Amino acid sequence: MFEHVLSALLALSANKIRAALTMLGVVIGVLAVTLLVGVGDGARAYLDRTLTSLGTNLLNVIPGRTETRGFGPPAQGVSRPLTMDDVRALERQATLLRGVSPIVTAGGTVRYMNRQRDTVVLGVGPAFSDLRNMHVDRGEFVRDEDLASRRRVCVLGRRVVRELFGDENPLGKAVRIAGGRYRVVGLMEAKGRSLGFDLDDLVFIPATAAMDQFNLPALSQLLTAARSKEDAPDAVREVEDVLARRRGGEKSFTIQSQDDLLKTFGALTAAMTLMLLAIASISLVVGGIGIMNIMLVSVRERTREIGVRRAVGATQSDILWQFLLEAVVISSIGGAVGLGIGAAITALVQRYAPDVPIVLSPWIAVVAVGSSFVVGVASGVVPARRAALLDPVEALRYE
Repeated sequence: MFEHVLSALLALSANKIRAALTMLGVVIGVLAVTLLVGVGDGARAYLDRTLTSLGTNLLNVIPGRTETRGFGPPAQGVSRPLTMDDVRALERQATLLRGVSPIVTAGGTVRYMNRQRDTVVLGVGPAFSDLRNMHVDRGEFVRDEDLASRRRVCVLGRRVVRELFGDENPLGKAVRIAGGRYRVVGLMEAKGRSLGFDLDDLVFIPATAAMDQFNLPALSQLLTAARSKEDAPDAVREVEDVLARRRGGEKSFTIQSQDDLLKTFGALTAAMTLMLLAIASISLVVGGIGIMNIMLVSVRERTREIGVRRAVGATQSDILWQFLLEAVVISSIGGAVGLGIGAAITALVQRYAPDVPIVLSPWIAVVAVGSSFVVGVASGVVPARRAALLDPVEALRYE
C-alpha cells in the first residue's frame, strides 16, 4: 500500500500544475463546507449563549391555552386572565421556583423637560431583575413596597438616560411616562442588543402602577424560573397545579419553558446547518467530477506506461490501486488545504469580527476531511477500473 501511495505522489509531482488545478475544486468545496457549516453552528451557539445570558431555567406563563410548545402566541379567548393574586399564590405555594415576577408590557412616551422618547414600558416585580439577569448600575430596582403601594417610581435603561438626561444625574428626578408622573429611582446597567432588541431602551415601573397607568385589568404574563435545570420539569407541573387549582381545574394558561424555546431555535438552526451543508456539498461534487475527468485523461496519456508495468509483472489489482490512490491523494490533500484555509479564516473572523457567529467544531473537520476522501474514492473508481482493464498488448502498441 505504501508503494502505491508513493507512486501516486511521484505521478502528481511530475504534473504539479495539473495536480494543483485538479485539487482546486476540492479545496473550494471543503472550504465552503467548513465556513457554511461553521456559520450554522455559530448561529446555534450564539442563540444558546444569548438566551442563557438573559436568565436560566426560565418559565413564561401567558394567558390563554395553546398546545404549541416553545415559541408562539397563546390561543384567543382568555377565560381567566393572570392577576397579582396568581403571583402571590405561586410565591406562597410553589417550592421549586426561585422567584415570580408579574409583567405588564406597554409602550409609551417618556418625557423630561423638553425632551421625549418613545420606548417600551415594562411593569414588573422585584424578582424580574434576578430572573432576567438585568441589574441596576445605580440606585435601586422596583421593590416589594413599590408593588404593594402601587408607587409611581421608575428605573431607566441606559439609552433612555442618555437620550433624555445626557450627562445629568437622573436619580430623584421626575419624568412623565404616558402622561403619568414618576420618580427615577434607578439606572440599569448597559446590556446592549440581544436578538435584534435593544435592552437599554426600556423603562421599568411597578406592575401594579403599570396596570393603573395603562388601564389594564390583568397582567400580560408571569415570569418565573426553576431553582435548577433538574427541577424544571417538576417546576412546570407545580406551576400548573397551583394556577389550575385557582381556576377550578381549568388550565386557561400556557407555560413556555426556556428549554422549549432553545429546542425550537435548535431545530431551526439545525435545519439551516443541513441546508448549508447540502449547498456546500455541490462544490465537492463539482470538484469530484473534475478529478474524474483529469484521471481519465491521465489514463489515456499513460496507456503505454500501463502496458509496460503489466509486461513486467504488475497485476490488474496493482494498476487499479495505483490510479485509485492517485485520486484519493489528490482529493485528500485538497481537503486538508481547504480545511486549513477554513480554520485560518475562522480564526481571523473570531479575532477581528467577534460579533460574527462562526465556530470550527471538531465534527466539521471530520466531515470535511471524510467527505474529501469519499469524493476521491468515488471519482477515482471509474478511471482506475478503466486502467486496470486495459489489454497489456494493446497498451504497449499505443502511441
